[in-house]
Amino acid sequence: MSGGAKPASLPDQGSGVREAFRNACLRARRSAAVSRTRLFGSLCALVFLVNFARVVFAPLVGEFIDAFGIREGTAGLIVTLVWLGSAAPRLPAGWALTRFTRRAVILVSGGMLTAGALGVALAPSVLALLVAAFAIGLASGVYFVAANPFIAELFPRRVGRVMGVHGMASQLAAVIAAPAVTVALWYDWRYAFYVLAVVAAVSTVAFYALARRADLPDAGAGDTDFLGAARGEWKLIVAGVVLTGLTSFVWQGLFNFYELYMIQKDLPPATARNLLTVIFAAGVPAFLVSGDLADRLPHVPYLLGIVTSFVVGVVLVVVAEGLAAVVAASVVVGFAIHMLFPAGDTYLLASLPDESRASAYAVFSAGMMSAQAAGSWVVGEAIEAGATYDAVFLALAGGLSVLVAAYAVLYRLGRVPGGAAGAV
Repeated sequence: MSGGAKPASLPDQGSGVREAFRNACLRARRSAAVSRTRLFGSLCALVFLVNFARVVFAPLVGEFIDAFGIREGTAGLIVTLVWLGSAAPRLPAGWALTRFTRRAVILVSGGMLTAGALGVALAPSVLALLVAAFAIGLASGVYFVAANPFIAELFPRRVGRVMGVHGMASQLAAVIAAPAVTVALWYDWRYAFYVLAVVAAVSTVAFYALARRADLPDAGAGDTDFLGAARGEWKLIVAGVVLTGLTSFVWQGLFNFYELYMIQKDLPPATARNLLTVIFAAGVPAFLVSGDLADRLPHVPYLLGIVTSFVVGVVLVVVAEGLAAVVAASVVVGFAIHMLFPAGDTYLLASLPDESRASAYAVFSAGMMSAQAAGSWVVGEAIEAGATYDAVFLALAGGLSVLVAAYAVLYRLGRVPGGAAGAV
């Protein structure tokens, strides 16, 4: 054998080292992906519980009236406080995210949900029930402001898809709430909140344990200036609030009077009530479909297409006659409006830079909640003043049509920020 030649039977040691290193990197990436996926699963469980806690109050209004000897106004206040609580902490929670980790704020929301659910279950008086209902609302507001940016940072290349799955888990709660209350009422309505408190506590602990083992992103480490982020991203925030907030304003006015409107269309009360379940059920697949599309399509045109579909659905509801036509129109409305939410979140979260994502998203979230909140009040006042449901809903649909046209022109002129497609 000549000196310097390698035996033919010996492997190339450099190649073996490179292969071993490559395999180790692949295993590390797979492990990180699995840990983040499990953590995301715990977040889906939490968002289901958070939304269930908000929507479960509506089918319990009659039980509250009987149990506490109150009138309809006080019972309505209980439900209102849940949603006011959901809106109230969004700006403070955004500020908290500049001082504390996403994980810590999500844990606080889980603890608040557990305490609020237990408070409702144990409430000895109307005042205690009001306070506990508000606490449940606070938990939901804190959760959404912290969890949505966190999820976007966990899966930066699949923001739309994971927001769609997360939203679908939330929407399932709206579908299940009424049947769950029916089961609880076989025994006692308070059992629904006892179970909610226990499951919320377990889910919060599971999230904590999984977060400790997961490979967490540090994308939000530079997000420390809440007001600076809001000032720096104000154009994107305003664009999102106006489009999604005003569309949600119309949605709030429509769905909160949907049962009464359907009764005016000569549908039986039970059928009118069940049409809301149809609308919410249509939203379950809408979240998943919309999340996938939001990753692939330019954000602004996609949002305008969704709002246009919703406008068409509202018009179809107005002109529909007969049960089959009304059900079909309800499916269109439910599918379209629930496509809006993951698409709107993806538009903001994928367009915002790491150093301002959570802060700017909190301002957007608070603005959107505020913009939509008066929808039911405006519709109610218009009906009380003598307008017909048909006229009110057609007027609102016309207003949204003008908004879509204005955004389309501004987009063509390059004046709407954040119009690029998400990363596939």
